Amino acid sequence: MKCPKIVLLIFFLCLYTNIRAQTATLTGIVFDENNNPISQVNITSTIGGTTTDDTGFYILPIIAEKENRITFSHLGHRNIVLERLILNSNETFEFYPVMFTEITQIDGVTVSAEERKVQGIKSISPEMARQIPGANAGVENILKLLPSVSSNNELSTQYSVRGGNYDENLVYINEIEVYRPFLIRAAQQEGLSIVNNDLIRKVAFSPGGFQAKYGDKLSSVLDITYKNPTGFGTQMDVSLLGANLAMETVSQNKKLSSVTGIRYRNNSLFVNSQQTNSNFNPTFADIQGYLTYRLSNKLHVNFFGNLSINDYQNEPLDRQTNFGTLSAPKALIINYSGSENNRYATALGAVKANYFLNETVTLKLIASLYHTTEREYSDVNARYALGEVNSDLGSPTVGEPTTIRGVGGQFTRARNELDALIFNLEQRGSASIGKRNLQWGIKYTHEDIRDQLRESVFLDSAGFSVRPPLPEYGNNQPEVPFEDPLVAYEGVSARNFVKTNRFSAYSQFSESKSLQIGDIYFNIGARAHYWRVSGKDIDKVSQTVFSPRAQFAIKPRWGKDMLFRTAIGVYHQPPFYRELRDASGTVRPKVKAQKSIHYVLGHEYSFLLWERPFKLISEAYYKTLDHVNPYTLNDVRIRYAANNNAEAYVYGAEMRLNGAFVPGTESWVSVGYMTTKENIANQGYIPRPTDQRLKLGILFQDYVPNIPNLKMYLNLVYNTGVPGGSPSYADPYVFQNRLRDYKRADLGISHIFVDAEKKYPKNHWLHHFKELSVGFEIFNLFNNQNSITNTWIRDVESKNEFAVPNYMTSRVLNLRLKIRL
Repeated sequence: MKCPKIVLLIFFLCLYTNIRAQTATLTGIVFDENNNPISQVNITSTIGGTTTDDTGFYILPIIAEKENRITFSHLGHRNIVLERLILNSNETFEFYPVMFTEITQIDGVTVSAEERKVQGIKSISPEMARQIPGANAGVENILKLLPSVSSNNELSTQYSVRGGNYDENLVYINEIEVYRPFLIRAAQQEGLSIVNNDLIRKVAFSPGGFQAKYGDKLSSVLDITYKNPTGFGTQMDVSLLGANLAMETVSQNKKLSSVTGIRYRNNSLFVNSQQTNSNFNPTFADIQGYLTYRLSNKLHVNFFGNLSINDYQNEPLDRQTNFGTLSAPKALIINYSGSENNRYATALGAVKANYFLNETVTLKLIASLYHTTEREYSDVNARYALGEVNSDLGSPTVGEPTTIRGVGGQFTRARNELDALIFNLEQRGSASIGKRNLQWGIKYTHEDIRDQLRESVFLDSAGFSVRPPLPEYGNNQPEVPFEDPLVAYEGVSARNFVKTNRFSAYSQFSESKSLQIGDIYFNIGARAHYWRVSGKDIDKVSQTVFSPRAQFAIKPRWGKDMLFRTAIGVYHQPPFYRELRDASGTVRPKVKAQKSIHYVLGHEYSFLLWERPFKLISEAYYKTLDHVNPYTLNDVRIRYAANNNAEAYVYGAEMRLNGAFVPGTESWVSVGYMTTKENIANQGYIPRPTDQRLKLGILFQDYVPNIPNLKMYLNLVYNTGVPGGSPSYADPYVFQNRLRDYKRADLGISHIFVDAEKKYPKNHWLHHFKELSVGFEIFNLFNNQNSITNTWIRDVESKNEFAVPNYMTSRVLNLRLKIRL
């Protein structure tokens, strides 16, 4: 599909536009020291004011993209002042102040994410995550535009952070750790992210050097906070890819509130744009809910539930891929028979109790249960042929195969089943005295994994079966008659029952001080983790690790707004089930925790340019890794060696400039360089599978000056190629191959009929809408051919193997409708 000229015209018009400033919304409930709502509180800003109602609820429009000073005042209570409050256009920020009578109130409260800045935590606008186009639009789509995060697979919501793999990232929703399915091997089988973008209130992300309160992973933390609604509302997002429906409810007495989301997705639009023609019938659906019930002023109870079903059915038909060079073009032609049917059903339920002992101490108890049943069934027979390609540009059959030189076949069969049950029980607490804060937690985890792994690949080249290139499968015909049975070129058969019990705990102390040289902040803490692995025909093995961590930041009293930050810490990743299982399917219970030491230096500079706020963020980092468990990466499937015979290192530097390049919008440009290498069994250092090197990400928002409701969203990504696509059984020390560079642009154009700034009178049919927009998206705008793996084809005549790229999605058009009531 060619890009319409009108789209390019709109794009270039949007690049240089300016319009008036927009507004944002501040909302919440005002409480007294006994956690009772206060009515008739006066709230004033630079452009107006309001008062709280009988339930303490308020809503206040403020100017977006500029500093605001908000004052809360009430007779008999000390004032609360919000200093330097900066919100994005159309952003809704929830603030729940507590007004005291006898205790001296702090004169000023700065709400500019300062604490998260000194901690090295990046905040991402939820509204931006919902608007920016992408094959998997949402939080992960935005993360992939950060310089720390890499991904060369637009169909996957998984990502690599600073040289780590997909298993090294923590994800929390309202302090509840969430999990992904285990068996998924191809991105198009993933379906939906665990994060529902329509329910998000706050997004925080740390790419390294994070605090002790976060769990035991090596690379990053994604901390999601869902909404705590203050009123009733519904919203719907419909496109050619599926539909999302979200609802916010609040009881009349304000004690019970909930957010619920239902999603359905169909990836046929993307799969049909790939080279393989197939009958594709996916069903990706889930339902999520987050409820809050205020039993009293001191006790609040939350419930989080998620039920997800990914049913992936695929019947491949045929494929033609042209490759080679201009002087020697070649074509791979494949005809398929058979089908694959994969199903992943997951359920997560969690209950959290929050007890506010007093104004300084909070206690939390969290219990969660995660259950997943996963099944991979496939029987696919592929007959392939290699041929020459007609390269005559004047011929009507240009690009079509001419002579056929090689013929072969491949039969793939899988019967994989997994049943996993994970139970967590955790107690957390925090105590604050002035600017000092103490946090602690203790957690018990039980994992029960039942896994059956049976898969095989048979290769047939010119009428004979190809055996694995291993010493035990030697063939010295005709000297010795060959009478051995047929053996799969790749085959795994295993049945495992594994149980793991874990105990972990953390404690951390933080304090901020104002000195003559500037404001300083520090945090010191440590984690301990004990785990014991057992199971059927498995030796019981127990291990313990200890992880101290620290962060320090200073904001000098200079004329310019600068902040300097450093972090150092030890990070362990005790092995999960997939890390205990080697390539043959055998569980190795003695696998140790991988260990990494993070060294991070960061700098932030906030300034005004064109009378608009901008921020330049830069970081440099170095990580050493011991007890490394080597792995291979094919699409999104990770297979570990299940040993600790390697060491590795990572280093890099990155910068990101973000701000209002166009008034009323937020855009950014990020660039990063990273390299990671490993030394396996003292053979020398070679690049790891995630050695991304150069990364460039651009996020740009704009709109037409004379039509301010016609908006444009654009994201551009460039990654240098990662090691991958090697043939089976290839020694990485002999065969080092890199995939081609990943280049992608996604464009979204939408017309806003109704939003926070554009309302209609009561007699108008659009009066009942809080938001209404219609638009279209073009994914892979420039139709770049990105590959995720290679298919290796044997040529019988030349005895060579050819790497045939498996290309990702081509240009795709999507239509989108968003409604909010």
